[in-house]
Amino acid sequence: MMETAAVTLKGVEQYRAHFRLGPIDLNIDEGYVTAIVGPNGSGKSSTFRLLLDLAKPDAGQMSVLGYSVGQGDDREWKRQIGYLAEESDFLDDSIRGSEKAAFVRKWYPEWDVNLYQELLRKFEVDDAIKLGKMSKGMRRKFEMALVIAQKPKLLLLDEPSSGLDPIAWRAMIDILHRYMEPGDRTILMASHIIDEVRRLADFIVFMARGQILGKYEKDELFERWHVLYVPAANDSDRSKLLAMPGVIDAELAGIGMYRVVTEDAPQTEEALRAAQFGIGSRQAMQLDEILQVLMQRGVYA
Repeated sequence: MMETAAVTLKGVEQYRAHFRLGPIDLNIDEGYVTAIVGPNGSGKSSTFRLLLDLAKPDAGQMSVLGYSVGQGDDREWKRQIGYLAEESDFLDDSIRGSEKAAFVRKWYPEWDVNLYQELLRKFEVDDAIKLGKMSKGMRRKFEMALVIAQKPKLLLLDEPSSGLDPIAWRAMIDILHRYMEPGDRTILMASHIIDEVRRLADFIVFMARGQILGKYEKDELFERWHVLYVPAANDSDRSKLLAMPGVIDAELAGIGMYRVVTEDAPQTEEALRAAQFGIGSRQAMQLDEILQVLMQRGVYA
């Protein structure tokens, strides 16, 4: 069955004095959580701003929830989006949380005051406090409650757990799982927290230097990307290992042992057995390790 795209970018580029974004071609599937993972400065926040029409691309086309970004009246589709920026807006520092909520609710017909109050209680946030007087963690929790109460079809979350303590982080994970329960909602998030990505994401997009390195289904990614430790007799075995399906790299890891990086562990292991190589041990790769390999390989999807 064909998946419906909640977000589509086709040939999107943006040029700045010291940074180039794109060209980006990417579909974000409706009804799923997609996490963009990459180092600081890779273009994650810039991509969010383009999707919200807060900045303009120099090339390409974008659509959000079926609407073309940058064309016509954008009020209808923006009412269906909740956006949590990485940094709080200092212009709001002088107003109370309740005042900000009263302003925001006017723009969102699906605003749920009961949900808003429930989230404030869960997060232990007092919205009578001025936003500028809240701690970073409390402000983050308030802003999370604000965007969830809008009941948007699409949530754009830029480093959502920034400033949260472990208890608040677990509450956030639970709230986002509940948000996705209706089945027709979508989250696109940027995060560098590995456990956060593993617990929330259905798909993972790797990004670096303004480029998309690849999009993967999460469970398949961790099933296939492995490090295998393979006993080998001599240096000539390295060329044999590198020629096997799925193998990205093979380096000595001690006397008579190779460390083999593969992006298709089942195929690689089958080829190893057929070539009468043994496998000493295996381990799944972490997100940061996979990102490093993709950046070193320079493969752009």
